[in-house]
Amino acid sequence: MYGLVAPMTSQKTQGPRLRDYAEHALRLALVTAAYYGSAKLGLEQQLVRGQVTPFWPPTGIALVALLMWGLRMWPGIALGAFVVNAPLGPSILPVLAIVAGNTIAPVCACLLLRRVRFRLALDRLQDALALIFLGALGGMLISATIGTGVLVASEALTADDFWPTWSVWWTGDAMGVLVIAPLLLAARTLRRPHDVPVLRWVEAAALLAGTTVASLVATRSPLNLLFLVVPFLIWAAFRFQLQGAAPCALITSVVAIIAGAEDVGPFSGQDLLAKMVILQAFNGTVALTSLLLSATIAERNHTVRALREACERLTEALTRLVPDRPLDHHAALRLEDDKDDK
Repeated sequence: MYGLVAPMTSQKTQGPRLRDYAEHALRLALVTAAYYGSAKLGLEQQLVRGQVTPFWPPTGIALVALLMWGLRMWPGIALGAFVVNAPLGPSILPVLAIVAGNTIAPVCACLLLRRVRFRLALDRLQDALALIFLGALGGMLISATIGTGVLVASEALTADDFWPTWSVWWTGDAMGVLVIAPLLLAARTLRRPHDVPVLRWVEAAALLAGTTVASLVATRSPLNLLFLVVPFLIWAAFRFQLQGAAPCALITSVVAIIAGAEDVGPFSGQDLLAKMVILQAFNGTVALTSLLLSATIAERNHTVRALREACERLTEALTRLVPDRPLDHHAALRLEDDKDDK
């Protein structure tokens, strides 16, 4: 009897295990494909050697994949980085070193974010700060330093080109995290809209259109008009939180990066290092404004909802204690507001 039961139990456990393996393989393939496809888009704005660009979307995709599905996703990131860099690298050893840097950077960023208990909802101020300073600006130092150092060591670049190339590499990887990661994290919370007022759709369309126009004017005008985009970022954060702020930040950053690559507007006549400083400062301001404001507004909304739920529970409890004299719910809320004002 035992000899008959054991194989049946083994078959039952093999089914879910095979499904897990298949799901894991599918996720790896998805990460690799997304990394490769987004890298091709990023390379359209390359500035150094055909492979260093001020906007590298794969870093944001890699970081979100690691945060959502775990560190087991690193082979998909490494494979995508290898497929992208193999035709561009000077030889196989430098390519492998660059792939290692592109893989280690998001892994370290993920570990740093886990260390500070980062939440994927990005609904707290500390989460926005962690993504900016640990995930983007800090974590991407690794890939920029390794990649640029390898190109100089392999004599693909001269030593004088180290810092300009490093600035472009770091800017591109950091912007990939700051722009793409919030967009993907916001997309995972989207739900099919039900009973959304028409005016809400009109407002969202006006916001996106206005952000696009303001970004084009700000980044292509010979005057210093980069501040024009700030009101639209504030509008997006207050009215739509991360789901509105992330697309507006993406539009603004992409338009600015294209302007920098085309050497127009405030980037005209600047050398590579100065151009990257301006671009990083502008895109960093855009990310800080959109992420920090949306996280602050989300925290405030959570607090308001928690207070209202507490008032409702208090009203129900008082109603049970004094059933003959029911407490008006609105009166309770007014009492709570009076306490807050005092």
